[in-house]
Amino acid sequence: MKKLVLLCLMLASFAMIVAGCGGSDTAKKDAQQKIVIGLDDSFPPMGFRDEKNEIVGFDIDMAKEAAKRLGMQVEFKAIDWSSKESELNGKRVDCLWNGMNITEERKKNVLFSEPYMDARQVLFVPKNSPIKGVKDLEGKVIGVQNASTADEKIIERGWQGKYKEIRKYGDFIEAFMDLEAGRLDAIVGDEIVGRFYLSKKPDAFQVLEEDFCECGTFGIAFRKNDTELRNKVQAVMDEMKKDGSGAKISEKWFGKNLLK
Repeated sequence: MKKLVLLCLMLASFAMIVAGCGGSDTAKKDAQQKIVIGLDDSFPPMGFRDEKNEIVGFDIDMAKEAAKRLGMQVEFKAIDWSSKESELNGKRVDCLWNGMNITEERKKNVLFSEPYMDARQVLFVPKNSPIKGVKDLEGKVIGVQNASTADEKIIERGWQGKYKEIRKYGDFIEAFMDLEAGRLDAIVGDEIVGRFYLSKKPDAFQVLEEDFCECGTFGIAFRKNDTELRNKVQAVMDEMKKDGSGAKISEKWFGKNLLK
């Protein structure tokens, strides 16, 4: 009788071990089937929260379609954009997909996809502003998003001393509020994002024709050693470009196809 009880206990323990191993494998498999995307959730129309507090936007729709084709779940995680590379390399997100400019400096720390859209850095000023170009910014108060391409370019070129003050914002929403209130003379930022605000208040702001700088293109950033995920996402991005689904998403948000 004792032998029978002991045998039953041994069998039960073995079953628990097997079940535990199976559960671990399942959890691991589920984790591999999910992609966590880091973004600034105040960056319309690339990624932002709508009136229902849901994250929407051009990059959101592109990422959802890409994940669907990869057979993966997708989670969008709002992060502090000034710490984006730390979030990525600390493995708190799997990629950064939110209108991120490809730069030589950033290439040192992350692995980019192929460029998917051109990125212009332009000047936004109030209607009837005396500022007509980059030279007119000298001695003025300008606003930039913290750790944005414009912010990095100003530092890179040593232009800080040209301006009366450079105010750095967590997002463009607050910057445009200050521009409208007269606390800024100009904003330097992404044309695509700025034009979204201009469409909301066409009588308050204008974008100048002269570019602030030639700042390249947008790309998706991955960890340096995560070539497998990068190549999988790139493959479906190429598919979406060829079959026209990417163009449809672009037309939804911009009124025309802006994909490269």
